[in-house]
Amino acid sequence: MRLDKFLKVSRLIKRRTLAKEVADQGRITVNGSKAKASSVIKENDELQIRFGQKVVTVRVDQIKENAKKEETANMYTILNEEKLDKVEPQFIDDEA
Repeated sequence: MRLDKFLKVSRLIKRRTLAKEVADQGRITVNGSKAKASSVIKENDELQIRFGQKVVTVRVDQIKENAKKEETANMYTILNEEKLDKVEPQFIDDEA
């Protein structure tokens, strides 16, 4: 499954276009490598997403084409969530 679609279906990011923008800005890594919106995601991949002053690391547990709100929590596991002290202006995100 494409990275941008996974982020939308899992509700980690609300809209697919926003997920694409975040990936294009280089704020998402998959298994330690910068990822594009079209990157293919598999189960057990580790995603690191930078939301403004927060960096969230998640592991992909399940991949579903569409999921109900109650099912999205089973799609990933949050491994780490850290807050950054200083944020470079180009990474400030008003939606996070």
